[in-house]
Amino acid sequence: MYNTLLTLLLIDSVLIVIAVLMQPAKNDNAASALSGGASDLFSKQKPRGFEAFMQRVTAVLGVLFFVLALALVYISSH
Repeated sequence: MYNTLLTLLLIDSVLIVIAVLMQPAKNDNAASALSGGASDLFSKQKPRGFEAFMQRVTAVLGVLFFVLALALVYISSH
């Protein structure tokens, strides 16, 4: 059981890295801050399409990582 959970945790870790790298970049750097309020116009909109999907996938994988880590600690302590 321990080895199965450890394998699932490692697979989940790799999937989290891939999901985070696939998310579109948010260009909030110094150059965009100096351009005025134009970037603030669309900053309050909800993500749609691929961006929303990737945010949900990342959140689900993060929760799964936390649950697997807790289960692994519980099993290894008993």
